[in-house]
Amino acid sequence: MAEPLVSIEGLEKKFVHMGRELHVLKGIDLNIYHGQILSIVGPSGAGKSTLLHIIGTLDLPTAGRIRLGGEELTKMDSNRLAAVRNRDIGFVFQFHHLLPEFDALENVMLPGLIQGRSRRDMEKRAKVLLDEVGLGHRGTHRPGELSGGEQQRVAVARALALEPKLVLADEPTGNLDTATSDAIHDLFFHINKEHGTTIIVVTHNVAFAESMPRVVRMVDGRVAKDDHKSEFGYRAAAGSAEPKEAEPEKAEPSGLSAPPAGEQAPTGEQTPAGAESDH
Repeated sequence: MAEPLVSIEGLEKKFVHMGRELHVLKGIDLNIYHGQILSIVGPSGAGKSTLLHIIGTLDLPTAGRIRLGGEELTKMDSNRLAAVRNRDIGFVFQFHHLLPEFDALENVMLPGLIQGRSRRDMEKRAKVLLDEVGLGHRGTHRPGELSGGEQQRVAVARALALEPKLVLADEPTGNLDTATSDAIHDLFFHINKEHGTTIIVVTHNVAFAESMPRVVRMVDGRVAKDDHKSEFGYRAAAGSAEPKEAEPEKAEPSGLSAPPAGEQAPTGEQTPAGAESDH
């Protein structure tokens, strides 16, 4: 059998809150393979987002092991974890966390520029990605001039800027209407099909979760069921494998555009303050 991209063994996470110990993850065992797209579902408080953040090296487990691409993450120091995170993992959160002073093209370029890659190369890469998510015509627009769906498409493009092995999405359509959510869902399937990118999505959207070839159900900090509808593969986007060019939409209030003060989500260096917690 092929080596898993993500291997999780006996993972536990405990927090102390107001003098009480909270046992959030209780011995998670999970293997995720190259090219899979899967959802993690469960009631609020089940530990879904905590698990996703630990996979993404944004948090550390209390016990257990986790490997990414064969590398043991739980034994790395913070600098090595940051290097792995920036190199191998892309993030899409419920809140887009785009930087309001930069346009869409610049926001997609940022992860590469922060790593010291050439502006010319990153601009070329960002233009290709914006075209792929249907926003090639909106590259010079700042987040406040984009609709909620367009902002999230830019966030998806940014997550792909460094061609990560793994994309983690935490409630990526939680703030969007049904039609816009469906378009973003199809975009994830397109990316998985065209690039072979491994994608893990935490979602409360039942239809989106059930459309996945694999659904991991969590209850009370444990994996209650791991439903493999197919060993590998993807669900083709409805209607077409190519994402449609985004229709011009009315921009949402600019208050949605600004990330929390000090936010550095594009680099993956810290957990965004607005990211939903499952504790």
